[in-house]
Amino acid sequence: MIRKIDNLEENALKFWPTEIAETERNASIIPKLIETQDKFISLLNIANADPFAWKKILQSTKELSANLFLKHLMVLSDVGGEKLMRFKKELPKIFENNTMKFVWNGKIFVYKFQTLIGNKTWSNSYLKVDGLGLANERELTPGMEDVINLLLYGGNNSTNNLPAEIIEKCNIGNLIGHKRELETFVKQRYIWVSRITGGATANTLGNLAQKYVVDFLEKKLPEWNFKKKKIPNISQNKRTLLSFDLVAASRNGRYCAIEVCFQVTTNSVIERKAGQAQDRQRQLHKQGHYIAYIIDGAGNFERTSALRTICQFSDCTVTLKDTELEKLSKFLKTLEK
Repeated sequence: MIRKIDNLEENALKFWPTEIAETERNASIIPKLIETQDKFISLLNIANADPFAWKKILQSTKELSANLFLKHLMVLSDVGGEKLMRFKKELPKIFENNTMKFVWNGKIFVYKFQTLIGNKTWSNSYLKVDGLGLANERELTPGMEDVINLLLYGGNNSTNNLPAEIIEKCNIGNLIGHKRELETFVKQRYIWVSRITGGATANTLGNLAQKYVVDFLEKKLPEWNFKKKKIPNISQNKRTLLSFDLVAASRNGRYCAIEVCFQVTTNSVIERKAGQAQDRQRQLHKQGHYIAYIIDGAGNFERTSALRTICQFSDCTVTLKDTELEKLSKFLKTLEK
């Protein structure tokens, strides 16, 4: 049954859902950190008068915002929001009177936490270090100050029962004033971070939309395989198999190719998919397989001719709404019969 364009548009999101937009913002944080790493290094090199000198320098500079400075420390120490939320639950039982004693440059210092007790969690959003928070420069808050001091000096604390991760990772403060060691540590760390996040930072919103679909379908159809991009014997020539955005493989050997196209602004992607639609459906049907299209985004609905062609040569056409993806999962289940 061919899906009518008006009905498809009525059930479309038109603009990126919050989950995908936030994932994209988080993926774009790493380049920003790498771009400002020299400013971060410079600030810590200067802040060598005492262990808390970083605060005065941070508040007097426009080079780094407080939340970006904190994000640097979180990435460099490999302590993220989930670990911090766990630490906040554990530390009130460990630090007497919410006070941390630590050794720095051979002397003992004391820091009293301001937000260790209370209902607020040390989450990424509370600390303004998530994608949305880092989109804006934020001034230092008590919560940020607490976490910064923990990441800098927590590992220098001799208190019993301190989590091993704090001892191992929260000691960046030892590098303050040691220019060469600090620069080497930061540069090498960001080379490593760049390597492991390369895939994420290269993701376009379109790639993230595909992942969103896979995550949804894997929950609905846990016995299906969504890891392949190609289908046996479906080729653009005799040597090269056709590649699809996604492929759903059932347990009985039936396949459904899934093409995903979400464009907020109009471009030619949907035109290309429309041009391929008839031949792809013909090949798939010949082998007993199917093809589905997920079409959404305000820009795509401006291309009515291309959209009409796709609907004509699609076995199931839906939008990115969860209720629409539910229709796709139900269609896939029929292929198992």
